[in-house]
Amino acid sequence: MATESSIGALEAAAAQRADLVRSKVLADYWALTKPEVNFLIVITTFAGFCWARPLMSYDFPLTLLMHTLAGTLLVASGAGALNQFMERRFDAQMRRTARRPLVSGSVKPVAVLWFGILLSFTGGVYLARAVNTLASMLAVLALLSYLFLYTPLKRRTPLCTLVGAFPGAMPPLIGWAAASGRLSLEAWVLFAMLFVWQFPHFMAIAWLYREDYDRAGYLVLPCGQRRIRFMAWQSVLPALALIPLSLIPVLLGSAGPVYMVGALLLGLYFFYCAAQLAFRHSNAVARRLLFASIIYLPFVFVLMVLD
Repeated sequence: MATESSIGALEAAAAQRADLVRSKVLADYWALTKPEVNFLIVITTFAGFCWARPLMSYDFPLTLLMHTLAGTLLVASGAGALNQFMERRFDAQMRRTARRPLVSGSVKPVAVLWFGILLSFTGGVYLARAVNTLASMLAVLALLSYLFLYTPLKRRTPLCTLVGAFPGAMPPLIGWAAASGRLSLEAWVLFAMLFVWQFPHFMAIAWLYREDYDRAGYLVLPCGQRRIRFMAWQSVLPALALIPLSLIPVLLGSAGPVYMVGALLLGLYFFYCAAQLAFRHSNAVARRLLFASIIYLPFVFVLMVLD
């Protein structure tokens, strides 16, 4: 009886360890997809789709929306995994990324490579088959420019932010193309809003982790005293431009007064935080700007859809 109890306890412990290992593997692969980035991608794709096909309309294509979000999420997740594969040596030199699964050794590089390829390929094909060719082409274009233009340029020039803003602004175009099969002026307004939003957002991150980026050899900010001016202009001017850009949907008759007031207040606060970083350039202010940018984007796009 005692032997049977000991065997049972050992089997239970082994099963518990196996469950923990499986949970750890799932958590590692989930982290490879960059879920915090994908949340914003889903919000902006959703906004593009629902602005093209109003959410409250009686014939709203809910199934098509689900296909669009699923396909876009697959491509974005594949891009996140492939980006970490490409930058694994440099991520190991940064405190911010040193605990990523690929850097810590909990996932093998070849597994991450194939995981990223599988997600990206599946997402592109899924969009082409379940949605339309234009949405699939835009998603693939965003993927390729992110991996093969923006990613290598981060080690060559601070203008990488400008290049990276193009694939970063693609999600609302994908949503719009999925809903309507074409791109109109309103779609490009959404693209422009997301395009300029990225500059102060990324400048906040670049300033917070400037020592990490320097250590890994990333040139996201210029060297010497020029980096303060660069960070200031890249934060303030785009945040200022975002205010009139965000009001264009009202002028086009595609958004109402609730959206107008919300977008204006959020834009003014976003600009205030960007101006504070330009003048004070401290980590605390950069963290406040980062928080403001994360709040701004989903709130403005959801207001646009609802109003």
